Amino acid sequence: MKVHEYQAKELFARYGIPVPKGKLVTQVQEVEDAVNELGLPVVIKAQIHAGGRGKAGGVKLAKTLDEAREITRKMLGKPLVTHQTGGQGTIVRKVLVEEAAAIKKEFYVGMVIDRAKRCPVMMVSPAGGMEIEELAKEKPELIFKEPIDPFLGLLPFQCRSLAFKLGVDIKTGGKLLAALYKLFISLDCSLAEINPLILTEDGRLLAIDAKLNFDDSALFRHPDVKEMLDPDELDPLEYEASKYNLNYVRLDGNVGIMVNGAGLAMATMDVIKLAGADPANFLDVGGSANAEMIAQGFKIILSDPNVKLIFINIFGGILRCDVLAQGVIEAAKQVDIPVPILVRLEGTNVEQGREMLAKSGLNFVVGKDLSDAARKIVDILG
Repeated sequence: MKVHEYQAKELFARYGIPVPKGKLVTQVQEVEDAVNELGLPVVIKAQIHAGGRGKAGGVKLAKTLDEAREITRKMLGKPLVTHQTGGQGTIVRKVLVEEAAAIKKEFYVGMVIDRAKRCPVMMVSPAGGMEIEELAKEKPELIFKEPIDPFLGLLPFQCRSLAFKLGVDIKTGGKLLAALYKLFISLDCSLAEINPLILTEDGRLLAIDAKLNFDDSALFRHPDVKEMLDPDELDPLEYEASKYNLNYVRLDGNVGIMVNGAGLAMATMDVIKLAGADPANFLDVGGSANAEMIAQGFKIILSDPNVKLIFINIFGGILRCDVLAQGVIEAAKQVDIPVPILVRLEGTNVEQGREMLAKSGLNFVVGKDLSDAARKIVDILG
């Protein structure tokens, strides 16, 4: 789960990470109050879930109230196109009006989970303001990393070492890094990034940008963070699927798929491509699917008008084939399904499952294996 910059900064402030004063604005007439509160000049920042906003014109300096109003007017309600949004861009529905800071130097600070080392890692660089991917290519020697033992946590000597490599005051910088680590662990983050962290002309460290991503599986522990989810930043179908614990990603093909397991989903998409068709979605119902989840899955898949066929591909391990078949039958009776349903089952109680589908009297086509299913996709779609 992602949050907006203004939300990330609220959490930063809660954990003692210094951020500039700012005010959220959703209408042009609110700009005057924000400017009166913050003073001039101010920075106007488009709030969307995408990086590269500055290069795309989503971050602008305003030296007067009229200028602030005009910049806000041009941003709100308009699509902002960055390298992460695709060509259609993302509609800007809110902006952050923030006090401008006199920048003396910029730095990068970030935390992620290192999958290879199986631990959190903190990364810093004295070359801030650049995309970390670009920095890694152009100046990898300027990126410094500290793997963090999950049992010991970020130790004081690591904070001092990283602060020294950044070139900032050891005490102040170390305190900020320790606060970022505490936030990262306490809130079950998958990413925490400050780019740039700045040193102001009067010697303060400020996080003038903030990015936080959270582990979806841990959100039940953080209801206040979960409430920060902005549905406007999500595909409507993906948001609807998340309500039922369905992992759904919309694609642009004509074959809707429903599977149990991400690896099987990828293989299923390959089979569909091999058959000369294109997947319309990625939908993983997991190992505990019931009739309600499957019915909602059908509704979400069929919300895409491009879908001409639904392909259910299940390997019965945790989820037995007979249980899945019963769920599919019950769900199909609840939902008006105007397209053929191709089902391929394998695993525990597979024969029982196939027999239940065959005797259901519903619009099911059963594939014996993946090869047979691929042939039937071709036959059905013509």
